[in-house]
Amino acid sequence: MTMVDGFTLPAEWAAQHAVQLTWPHRATDWAPRLRDVWQVFAQIGAAISQRENLLVAVHDEDSRRDCEQRLRAAGADLARCHLHRAPSNDSWARDHGPITVRHQDGRRRLLDFAFNAWGLKFAADLDNQLTRRLHAADAYGDLPLQTLGMVLEGGSIDSDGQGTLLTTDACLLSPNRNPQWSREEISDQLCTLLGLERVFWLQSGYLQGDDTDAHVDTLARFCSPGVIAYQSCDDPLDEHFAALQQMAAELAGFPQADGKPYHLVPLPWPAARFDEEGERLPLSYANFLIINGAVLLPGYDDPADAVAAERLAAIFPEREMVLIPCLELARQHGSLHCVTMQIPA
Repeated sequence: MTMVDGFTLPAEWAAQHAVQLTWPHRATDWAPRLRDVWQVFAQIGAAISQRENLLVAVHDEDSRRDCEQRLRAAGADLARCHLHRAPSNDSWARDHGPITVRHQDGRRRLLDFAFNAWGLKFAADLDNQLTRRLHAADAYGDLPLQTLGMVLEGGSIDSDGQGTLLTTDACLLSPNRNPQWSREEISDQLCTLLGLERVFWLQSGYLQGDDTDAHVDTLARFCSPGVIAYQSCDDPLDEHFAALQQMAAELAGFPQADGKPYHLVPLPWPAARFDEEGERLPLSYANFLIINGAVLLPGYDDPADAVAAERLAAIFPEREMVLIPCLELARQHGSLHCVTMQIPA
C-alpha cells in the first residue's frame, strides 16, 4: 500500500533548501578529540553554506559561540548559517533529524520518527526530542511536523525519489527497534508513510565497528533512478570480502521499475584503520552527501580517496566533488552522511 495523500520521499539529489547538523559539544563522546572534530564539522558546514542554507542545532550558548567561530574560520557563508539552541546527546543528525516528504504540488511535511540510539545502545533522550524542539523554535519555518511512534533512522533508508527504497534486514528487523512488526508489515508502514511502491531489502553487507546494525548509507546508495553506487571489497583476505561480494550480487538481482538491472558502480576499499583500542574503524565511501551543485565525499587519508572521487564524478558530472577528511568521524563509528540531514526545497 502506498501513501494516498500524494506525499513522497524525494531522492537526495533533488533540490535542497538546507542541510542540518547537530554540533558536537563537551558532554558528548567527542570530548577527548573535540577540536579536531569541530574542524571536520566546520568544513562540512562551510561547504554546505556556500551552496545552500545550513541549519545547526547547538547544545547551549557555549556551543553557539564555538560553532559560529569555527564556521567563520572555515569560510562559511554566515548569512546562510542558522543556529538554534536545542540540547543533544550526540551529533548524528542523519538519524535523529527529520525525514522530509514532499507533495506533488510542492508542499512539504517533516516526519519525526522515534530515535532510540540504534536499538537502545546509547542514551537518546535529548536526541529523540531534538526535532520537536527545533520545530518549536521555528527552525524549519512553517513546515508542519508529524510525530510518529515508529523507530526509524534516516541512515537506514535510501530513496530513488520514484517510489523505490533501499534498506537492510539487519537494521530494520533488529528486535530493539520495531519488534511488533514483520518485514512485510514494516514495508507496508514505509510505503504508506513515505509514498513508496516497493522496498528492496539487502540481507548481506556490514562494516566492522558500525554501531547502526548495517545502515544502508554505509553500504549502497542510489545516485540516479537507474544507478546504485556501493561499497565494494576486492581483498579476499579481508573479513568483509564475502559479505560485500554477496551484497553486490543481491544488488545485481534487483530490477528497475522497467525490469532492467541497475547500473552498479563499485566504490574502492580503503586500507584498514584502527583506533587506540585496536578496534577497526568503519570506513565507507558510500557515506557521501549529495547537495546543491556538489557531492561531499568522505576521505580517509588513503590512496582510494582519489579513486572514489573519480568514480563518483563520473556519475555526477554536473556536481563538484568536495573531499572532506573524515577519519575523526570514523573514530566515533560514523562518517560524513551520518552527521547530516537534508531538507528538500
